[in-house]
Amino acid sequence: MKKDILGIIDATTFHKDLDELTIHRSVAAIPFGGRYRLIDFILSNMVNSGIQSVGIFSKYQYRSLMDHLGSGRNWDLNRKRDGLFFFPSTSLDKPVTGIGPLYDFAENIDFFTRSRQPYALIANAYTVFNIDFSPILDEHISSERDITEVLKDGASLGIYLMKKELLLEIIEKRMETGYLTIRDALTDLNSPYSVHYHNFEGFAIQVNSIANYAKASRLLLNPDIWTRLFTKERPILTKVKDEPPARYSSTSTVRNSMIANGCKIQGVVENSIIARGVTIGKGAIVKNCIIMQKSRIGEDCVLDHVILDKDVTIENGTELVASEDSPAVIRKGRTQGAWKNS
Repeated sequence: MKKDILGIIDATTFHKDLDELTIHRSVAAIPFGGRYRLIDFILSNMVNSGIQSVGIFSKYQYRSLMDHLGSGRNWDLNRKRDGLFFFPSTSLDKPVTGIGPLYDFAENIDFFTRSRQPYALIANAYTVFNIDFSPILDEHISSERDITEVLKDGASLGIYLMKKELLLEIIEKRMETGYLTIRDALTDLNSPYSVHYHNFEGFAIQVNSIANYAKASRLLLNPDIWTRLFTKERPILTKVKDEPPARYSSTSTVRNSMIANGCKIQGVVENSIIARGVTIGKGAIVKNCIIMQKSRIGEDCVLDHVILDKDVTIENGTELVASEDSPAVIRKGRTQGAWKNS
């Protein structure tokens, strides 16, 4: 029965509050947890639930996402039949109000009509969670409702399950109804569709702002949440990169942090997530930070509540101190020197 679901990942979402991290990438491609991307969670959940055909719809800055996904091999989706399908939007290059994912689905309607799965699962690409969709399909069928919506603590997770025929109907009638998203079909007071609600009891958080991104990253350092999110039975899959183990010098100290492969640590790291290939110099203090791939932090630096995007260089003696509620973000590829201290 699990193979009866067509997976649809809506990666067209644009969050203004994530601007600093989405200049060069889509929301779905934002690095997370030192070695993952946000899309890895929903994509892995679909694959672990037995879904063998997944369509990804993207609109903005999708080159990084395409590079990450490749042929889908790391998710066992490089198949002769079904597999991974990537649909970049051809209509817009920049965010514009009034255009929603239903229009992007309509541009590629053949994908839906040619698929052999009778049910469709539509989900966003920015929710961090681990879920099995198989029992939700059973629950949906038993409910005899038109659409099942997945909730967490009463709030929508932006995940919807329905018959594919119904999805096609919603897409085809979008001009008549004015619906831009599946959510519109649920919230419309005149909607003809009945809804069943599935309450997800596991850990889930949506990354839709810099503050939420920092919060979600901090929560990974909680062992209870980590073990609930990353399980042997339902692994979160990602693009494989072979790198040497992290190296720690005699001057280094690491507390309550995640350090990825290929790092060179000579300073102090506390309550932080350090991605692949990061260098932290002697005498540097890095606390409550998220440091992305191949960034370099010089000697005697002090960083607190700072997010460094990929390939950032922090020169010797630089001090960057922000707050938990408003972390500082240094954009990809930039160099921050001591004369720019904040």
